[in-house]
Amino acid sequence: MKHWITVGLIAAATTAAAEEPFMYVTDQSFDDVTFGLESAIIDAGLVVDHISHTGDMLERTRADVGSDVVLFEAADVYSFCSATVSRSVMEANPLNLMYCPYDIFVAVLADKPGETIIGFRPYPDGPMQEVHDLLDGIARAAIGLE
Repeated sequence: MKHWITVGLIAAATTAAAEEPFMYVTDQSFDDVTFGLESAIIDAGLVVDHISHTGDMLERTRADVGSDVVLFEAADVYSFCSATVSRSVMEANPLNLMYCPYDIFVAVLADKPGETIIGFRPYPDGPMQEVHDLLDGIARAAIGLE
């Protein structure tokens, strides 16, 4: 079965107020994309440090915070780091520490159940583009674009 992939990379402003993620949309299932993401991280020689089950937490606490809005069918954030890339960007500026670890999210929005999104936050121009390239390659590999 061939899957469609929208390679509509969303351009992002680097200001905090206008920050939009870089993301890809696919008709692959959430489970297939998260499996692909875990595989792509491992294939890059990296280790998943943490998986945040953000969608589950928001659904579990929805009534407790007085909301009736269902945001996601599923949403996880994968955190990991690269010693090589981290050293490179932190040698350029030790304060690039604030961007570590690196995260890639996978989500199915409640109002778009046939679409799985994979993406990551934008990084500032300069040395941090090395992190952007790493995350973009991993996200693309996760959905079969690499």
